[in-house]
Amino acid sequence: MSPSTARAIRSVLLCALLLAGCARQRPGPDVAAVQARCQVLIDAGNSLYRAKDYADAAKRYGAAVVVKPDDAAAYFGLGMALAKLGRDEDARAAYARARELAQQAREGTAGDSAR
Repeated sequence: MSPSTARAIRSVLLCALLLAGCARQRPGPDVAAVQARCQVLIDAGNSLYRAKDYADAAKRYGAAVVVKPDDAAAYFGLGMALAKLGRDEDARAAYARARELAQQAREGTAGDSAR
């Protein structure tokens, strides 16, 4: 191998290593922070539900589902609010998902739900 070829290969490898270092992924969200944010939204939904503001309660529960898609309580609250709004089919789907997640949690497989 000629010196210029070796130098070119070293340059390419150095660039590749530098790019790999720059392309590191950001760390994922803090699990405790996600859970805390979800709980704040559920608590807000619960307060609104008790105040009979079912539309806003559904929004808070829906936001909790977005923040933490594997939270059975968020889906259950969403189901309750949707039922009060007369959205029975959507409520049934939310209740079914809550039941599924609760069952997975009991079986210790909550992390396996990637739906």
